[in-house]
Amino acid sequence: MDLLQHLASGFQVSLLPINLLYCFLGVLLGTLIGVLPGIGPTAAIALLLPITFHVPAVSTIILLAGIYYGAMYGGSTTSILVNIPGEAASVVTCIDGYQMARQGRAGPALGISAFGSFIGGTLALVGLMFAAPAMARFAREFGAPEYTGLVCLGLSLLIYLGGGSIIKSLISALIGLALSFVGQDMFTGQDRFTLGMRELKDGIGLVPMFMGLFGISEVLINLEKTIAREVFATKIRQLLPSREDWGRAFPAMLRGTGIGFLLGVIPGGSAVIASFASYALEKKLSSQPERFGSGAIEGVAGPETANNAAATGAFIPLFALGIPSNATTAILLGALMLHGVRPGPMLMEQQAGLFWGIVASMYVGNVILLILNLPLIGLWVKILKVPYKTLFPLILLFCVIGAYSVEGSVFDVGVMLAFGVVGYVLRKMGFEGAPLVLAFILGPMLENSLRQSLIISHGSFLIFVQRPIAAACLLATVILFLTALVPFVRRKRELLADEA
Repeated sequence: MDLLQHLASGFQVSLLPINLLYCFLGVLLGTLIGVLPGIGPTAAIALLLPITFHVPAVSTIILLAGIYYGAMYGGSTTSILVNIPGEAASVVTCIDGYQMARQGRAGPALGISAFGSFIGGTLALVGLMFAAPAMARFAREFGAPEYTGLVCLGLSLLIYLGGGSIIKSLISALIGLALSFVGQDMFTGQDRFTLGMRELKDGIGLVPMFMGLFGISEVLINLEKTIAREVFATKIRQLLPSREDWGRAFPAMLRGTGIGFLLGVIPGGSAVIASFASYALEKKLSSQPERFGSGAIEGVAGPETANNAAATGAFIPLFALGIPSNATTAILLGALMLHGVRPGPMLMEQQAGLFWGIVASMYVGNVILLILNLPLIGLWVKILKVPYKTLFPLILLFCVIGAYSVEGSVFDVGVMLAFGVVGYVLRKMGFEGAPLVLAFILGPMLENSLRQSLIISHGSFLIFVQRPIAAACLLATVILFLTALVPFVRRKRELLADEA
């Protein structure tokens, strides 16, 4: 009963006209970002951070969260019609979705992806309602040693589960940790790594850093690409799937929801991993695996459901523990911190209206997306024809204005441009941005909890062994890195990353 009362109070918050407007704008922008290849929700959220400074915290997260899960909806449109994923999590949808379009079945493919996204997002929200408060109650027993172990485990999972080289991911995380130490020491007040610059006394700004790493670098990377975006010439008709389509797709949707939700909750899991795992499972369980790759509707339904469920599941560790599970939720954590909100075990008690308002807005957002997506497919197809040479100068202009508007500082614009170059170089060299961003966000938490633990234990590291939860987290961290060094495990992981 308490749960229903909380949800009812959440709907009172989310259905306020201003919050309803932000929810609508968020999911609309998210769908647009998903449709346009080469931007992605992480870059879009980073770019929009400056305009949320004078917006209440709950409205800000409703807007930014809408962009995140809305992009999961929009990414399927380009995958099916153009064979180019608008968003990384929709890569696997290209395999069967585009083949369905070539067979004249673009309508059912787009329809089942929209319904699957709605079902995955909605069912995952039910899991979020039950799991987040339960995890928060468990986390109330955490002290400084437990948070030290948990942060280490979260970073190690992201490094281990991410694509590419573990060594490069580890280096990215170490760079992020080093950058998080810039500024005044939180215990002694002494300057660290400020190079005598007054502007760095408060540390590196979140907004210019994120805009540079994800906005500017994205533009530079895409300027090198020549992507032919030719929409497959087919009439989009019969958007509602047939009874046979539903019979094949619905079990895949349920399995995709379970896989996506579980992988979303795990720090380091992602919608990309969830969509590939769902596709692999559907192919393995199918009595006709040869159909996959030639227009199997289960190959569209499962992954599209899984990536939306994973996007929703990722909010559980963010809200309950204050630990983001991917780069996008790391930026959302940064947005909350900029508004003076600290996610964690006490969030649901101290700011229940904010938490339940965001949860309720996700229900509203999923309904809006289902209503919007199918009628607006014609519009999205036309937007696909917007040339990059028109789009990217506008993004650069928006980046410069956004970075300057935060504090009216030219220095911030310089920081943004510097991190744009850094992000570009790192991506060209095969380094991932997610470990860097998460380490930068979690660095102060890790340092604070580690130093508090050592103060409590009078300098003894045995405190991490004597506390069961901390010991288990650190042991799991060590095991992850040791298994990554085993040649068979390393080759298998790299093979899966290459396939992805």
